Amino acid sequence: MIRSLFTAATGMNTQELNVNVIANNLANVNTVGFKRSRPEFQDLLYQNLRVAGTLSDAGNQVPTGIQLGLGSKPAAIQKIFLQGDFTQTQNPLDIAIQGRGFFQISQSDGTIAYSRAGSFKLDNSGQIVTADGLRMEPNITIPPDSLNIAIDPEGTVSVTQAGATAPTVVGTIQTATFQNDAGLQALGFNLFRETDASGTPTIGNPGQDDRGTVQQGFLELSNVSVVEEMVNLIAAQRAYEVNSRTVQTSDELLQIANNMKR
Repeated sequence: MIRSLFTAATGMNTQELNVNVIANNLANVNTVGFKRSRPEFQDLLYQNLRVAGTLSDAGNQVPTGIQLGLGSKPAAIQKIFLQGDFTQTQNPLDIAIQGRGFFQISQSDGTIAYSRAGSFKLDNSGQIVTADGLRMEPNITIPPDSLNIAIDPEGTVSVTQAGATAPTVVGTIQTATFQNDAGLQALGFNLFRETDASGTPTIGNPGQDDRGTVQQGFLELSNVSVVEEMVNLIAAQRAYEVNSRTVQTSDELLQIANNMKR
């Protein structure tokens, strides 16, 4: 009876984690460039009460053994990097990546982070930055007398300046790809960091070497499906209820055993 109490407790712990992941997905349903997470679980060790293939007392081979499971545990929480839907904003500094790739963002400590969120702005010196003031890498500066900004699908940024008849190229957006996107470490603030699991980034122009192109005037929305997350939430809630019911049943059986001598 005691074993079932601890086994059911592991199930409650895993479902609590499951609900936490779902809650974070739903909380970021309107976060630009957000990628949903999916929890994965494993069964725990098994206690072998009888090993399959051993001989019985009569000398016959036992075809099946007796294994007793000890519950479940979290195995991984994986980021799902499926393409999110696009929304048109007509803002010249809103940029979406159609396909593979990440924007490069220079952090305050000089390291490079990576993002799918393309909601960029200009700072007081004309540099293209994120909402937190972090510069895009490579650094692109827009002249103060620019009348408009144009970004082609290959990432070339050009501006039309006052008094000029032809556009001037001021830089090129470069994107990074990884061998294993799921191995990136989420930092918050729509940023990711490379890890040994993700591999080193491969940098290049959009549209080259299997990189996605960039689309000016669009934003990539979160890839969270509210309907799917609600279904997962209901399933997690029911699983938690069943495990809590197992704890209650085990407690009742223990109470019966304790009262046997009365």
